[in-house]
Amino acid sequence: MGFQLQTRGIGGIVVVDAVGKLTLTDGHTQLRDLIHVSTGDGAKKFIFNLARVEFIDSYGIGELARCYSVVRRMGGEIKLAGANQKVLDVLEISRMNKLFEIHAEERAALQAFGQRG
Repeated sequence: MGFQLQTRGIGGIVVVDAVGKLTLTDGHTQLRDLIHVSTGDGAKKFIFNLARVEFIDSYGIGELARCYSVVRRMGGEIKLAGANQKVLDVLEISRMNKLFEIHAEERAALQAFGQRG
């Protein structure tokens, strides 16, 4: 399966549901493109729901870092939610767990933004 993204809004927060593998061959620049468009439209709060992401490689880590940079430059914030243990391990090895606030579930990330989940 390739990489797919769907977005939905919850109380001013853009929830990005990612599915598949966030890798060089599957991810391309979809996530980065989505963030550029969303921040251009004024969005500042994002949750990346990674519950259905099977795997992430160094390219995917780079994409997350680029998205973080763009959103922070616009005065916004990204939280990660729902990552499986494989993805969490890669986030820890790459030290992205120090950059992002990571939640076990989307509901917890929404609550961290002050929304009911």
